[in-house]
Amino acid sequence: MASVTHAMTVDVEDYYQVQALAEGVSRDDWEKWPSRVEANTDRLLQLFDEANIKITFFILGWVAERHPELVKRIQAQGHEIASHGYSHRLIYTQTPEVFREETARSKQILEEITGEPITGYRAASYSITKQSLWALDILAELGFTWDSSIFPTRHDNYGIPGSPEEPYKIITTSGATLTEFPLTTAKVLGQAVPAAGGGYFRQYPYALSRWLFQRASDGGTKPQIFYLHPWEIDPDQPRVPNLSWFSRFRHYTNLHRCLPRLERMIADFPFGTMSQSLGTAEIEKTLDLREMAGEKASTAS
Repeated sequence: MASVTHAMTVDVEDYYQVQALAEGVSRDDWEKWPSRVEANTDRLLQLFDEANIKITFFILGWVAERHPELVKRIQAQGHEIASHGYSHRLIYTQTPEVFREETARSKQILEEITGEPITGYRAASYSITKQSLWALDILAELGFTWDSSIFPTRHDNYGIPGSPEEPYKIITTSGATLTEFPLTTAKVLGQAVPAAGGGYFRQYPYALSRWLFQRASDGGTKPQIFYLHPWEIDPDQPRVPNLSWFSRFRHYTNLHRCLPRLERMIADFPFGTMSQSLGTAEIEKTLDLREMAGEKASTAS
């Protein structure tokens, strides 16, 4: 049985740009908050260097614009760079025209800094849902070849329950092909339980996270995705006032435990970049975008 490589991914954004804090931080005030994304990302770069693994960084265009040297350091260490959009707005709150402009802008920023084509994408807060599948057409038009934005679970901000849980191909309405690498879920009592990292990783006991990830990988035979954000290893970040208890819970729970848990995760599973992981996947399913949207289609297999 061929060995698989799981995808370790980091969504490079600052703490004040997170959806859970949007109620307390106006987008117009982003520049007023002290930035911590560079120092936190450098800590992660050191960790991955010591572990001798290369991973994929999905970088927000807004951050790349202000911290081009950080992008260059990530590239210099041999990591894969992909787009996380520009402004961290939920896609289904945007018009297709605004999404196209923002996504093209972020792609251009990263390509000018790195001198390399950017072919991978992840939406802010995994916000490619049934309401925003049109975004996949635009990604293909802009030259992206793979995406990691669809979470096959239920959540108040994202998710397409019942969508494939393993990498698959999507045929867009223009006939282009995108490879979709969905976020990790594990089947427990028939339910798709999120096991991809982030807030779940901080809220679950580590033993549960490990068990779910191993279960999702079918005993290490199917590649999975793990993700986190630089701010999640930063328990000393400034606290945002006037948040609901639920937003505080989502954002601040167990920040002090995240880095040690990440070190254990890296030791317990084989990780690499998204492209390396996709290279070990057996992609058997192809879906037509119109069929995914509930329209009639004849090209799905």
